Amino acid sequence: MTPVTPIVDFMVITTGTSRRQMIALSDEANRLMKSDEDSGRLGMEGYGESTWVLQDFGDIVLHVFAPEARTLYDLEHLWADAPRVDWKAELASSGQVQP
Repeated sequence: MTPVTPIVDFMVITTGTSRRQMIALSDEANRLMKSDEDSGRLGMEGYGESTWVLQDFGDIVLHVFAPEARTLYDLEHLWADAPRVDWKAELASSGQVQP
């Protein structure tokens, strides 16, 4: 995202199929980012009541949407000029196991 905005290096956009799954995705991302001493969560919005949970980890911003909210806000279109990262290829090249 750096060529498009100086605010964030990476934006992760995902969809949870239920409120419970959205919370689980958010909690797991927070747990994983806490294990990296340089990447604690700086802020969070929408966790308790929303169809969109945003977590700010500094260089990385995570968006967890309900399906209808992802369609409504259409961040992929809004940030269409940003380069996309093939995360599966990144995992494969790093030797990590794909989910």
